[in-house]
Amino acid sequence: MACMTNRIYLDYAATTPVVPEVYKAMRPYFSEKYGNPGSLHSFGQEALAAVDRARETIAALIGARFDEVIFTSSATEANGLALRSVAKKLKAESHKVIVSAIEHKSVLEAAHELFPEVVELPVSHEGIVDIEALKGALHERTGLVSIMCVNNEIGVVEPIAEIARIIKEFKAVSDGPLFHTDASHAFQHLPCNVDELGVDMMTLCAHKIYGPKGVGALYVRGGVDRDLRRGTENVPNIVGFARAAELAAERRESEEKRLRKLLARFVEGVKRTYPKAEINGPAAEAANRAPHIVNIAFPGKKGEELLIKLDNAGVAVSTGAACRSRAVLPSYVLEALGHPRERARASVRISFGMTTTEAEIDEAVQRLADAL
Repeated sequence: MACMTNRIYLDYAATTPVVPEVYKAMRPYFSEKYGNPGSLHSFGQEALAAVDRARETIAALIGARFDEVIFTSSATEANGLALRSVAKKLKAESHKVIVSAIEHKSVLEAAHELFPEVVELPVSHEGIVDIEALKGALHERTGLVSIMCVNNEIGVVEPIAEIARIIKEFKAVSDGPLFHTDASHAFQHLPCNVDELGVDMMTLCAHKIYGPKGVGALYVRGGVDRDLRRGTENVPNIVGFARAAELAAERRESEEKRLRKLLARFVEGVKRTYPKAEINGPAAEAANRAPHIVNIAFPGKKGEELLIKLDNAGVAVSTGAACRSRAVLPSYVLEALGHPRERARASVRISFGMTTTEAEIDEAVQRLADAL
């Protein structure tokens, strides 16, 4: 039976709790300021003003214009909209899309559905996109390149600005592709200025940054076609998203330093407990890793069984992306790194967040030792 006291949540890459400041900002729009932002009367205009303020906030935080941000129901929807909009504009039957082999499934599946040719770039043992392969894949028929900023399973940070420069150089001699990045797992911990990154489109997600589930955003350089997405905006969630984004930007530097220390402490404890354990992706101390995600292989163990034992001991971790957590197949991300299926099946993802403490890290390591 699962331990119901002193539970430790180490699955922040799956989702984060809504923090009090965000809930406070959202609350009036459930029952006091409940107008439909599409209505012309004062109730509707009050709601529309809240949506517009939220759009202005998020646009400013990423260095974009107000009209370049559209709200969606999720990051998955935003990714799909990004690919569909390009496919529709280019009449995709004559174009190809370039992605990495470790993209989120929402990008991979949309790419294969919408484009006749999909190039999945290989990655290094650490998960870094093969830059030379990208250069070789670029073609005048390439309509889109989509590379995620931070991988959701192993925490590797991709060289987005470098990729943008390569695409820009290619555009100088040929009609070049648009560049999209999924920054769902990046915004909380890394600056995401669209000009500094050099991207044409960028996906954001509220529930990865202590905002509500059910809302995401898509940045589109040059302005969003409002026909791209119809329907009544989710005003409370949009307001909460903007407040969460403000808080994330304010706390980014201090949290990044704190989480790196926690990650190093956890890895050190795991290595001491189970010397055969190996990190999947960049080393714990590597600069090209996000500070909140670590994926660890435990040779001789099964990830699913270890997850269950830890859950029974009151520690929540995962074996991969939350949207695929019920699948029995090994992680395609870990296989793309060149690891055998046995290692992929022996791996778990641990992710830290704003409420994670050193005491929780030490206790989690102890409970892990008991579960191994």
